[in-house]
Amino acid sequence: MIEIDGSHGEGGGALLRIAAALSAVTGKPIKVNNIRSKRPKPGLMAQHLNALKSVAQLSSASYEGLEMASTEIIFKPHELDGGEYNIDIKTAGSTTLVLQSFLIPAAFTKKPVKLTLRGGTDVRWSPPFDYLANVTQPILRSLGLNMEMELIQRGYYPKGGGIIEVHIDPVKRIKPFNLSDLKADRIRGISHAVKLPEHVAIRQARAARDLLEEHGYHADIEVQHSNTGLGPGSGIVLWTEAEETSPEGRNNSRIGGSSLGKPGKKAEIVGEEASLDILNVIKHRCALDRYMGDQIIPYMALAGNSRIKTAELTQHTLTNIYVAEKITGRKFEVTGKLNNPALLTVD
Repeated sequence: MIEIDGSHGEGGGALLRIAAALSAVTGKPIKVNNIRSKRPKPGLMAQHLNALKSVAQLSSASYEGLEMASTEIIFKPHELDGGEYNIDIKTAGSTTLVLQSFLIPAAFTKKPVKLTLRGGTDVRWSPPFDYLANVTQPILRSLGLNMEMELIQRGYYPKGGGIIEVHIDPVKRIKPFNLSDLKADRIRGISHAVKLPEHVAIRQARAARDLLEEHGYHADIEVQHSNTGLGPGSGIVLWTEAEETSPEGRNNSRIGGSSLGKPGKKAEIVGEEASLDILNVIKHRCALDRYMGDQIIPYMALAGNSRIKTAELTQHTLTNIYVAEKITGRKFEVTGKLNNPALLTVD
């Protein structure tokens, strides 16, 4: 059994999600201790349990310690299976963080997987749905993974109520890959508002577009407005696209920027924040932003012989590398400093 220090590095929920996902793919049982021991409230919280239990269900795993405030778990996966799965977080907890963990083993099941997730789709401290759909999904497709994501309904803090449907066709393996230099010919985006006046989404889009044009970038931003949902909210996600594609006909590098609205925050500020976010990444000309730099680590470990350039090396990235090395036995090499652009390779 592989023992993992849950307090290592960033020492948060990402470590747990990646550990369970890679355990399920490799079939190797794990023991994680010192879970979130450095946090004000140590141990498992509701959002962590949802992610871990979804992976356990997918892999028919037996486990110990999957309960609130637990600081140690044992996770023993069995056979990965496909089929239909339904996960209801029952709060505004992030559906996208659960999905990040679930996608890794779901790509290697024996038959297709359909997942319906309910909870928060656009909430703080997690990637918004439109980032996963327009940055994460195309990049994973370029690696050979087959999936489709559909947003049925948005869910914001504090009421949640968002619904996502995901379809995943299994693959046998991921081929080695190289994601180094950014190819960005245009910027696209989605500005959304639910149960708020439509002008909120329009103003977010206009402010983002104006700032990007000041820096020489044209942006095509779609405005989405709806009165369907449990509670009000707004936000905007921007991403790059390239004319030049991979041999498979897919773009192989994208980066994103985003911002969420909140009471008292002007729509113009939301739009400008998203533009500044993506502009700060574009200037480095790296294929991946800091969020995708984190997310890609498990896939690098499973593929082997791969390399990426990330616009910002984060503590999350280093923590994910620690977990990936422990479970898969692969060795990563990192060239670059924390909070700066970096080159990552794996044997």
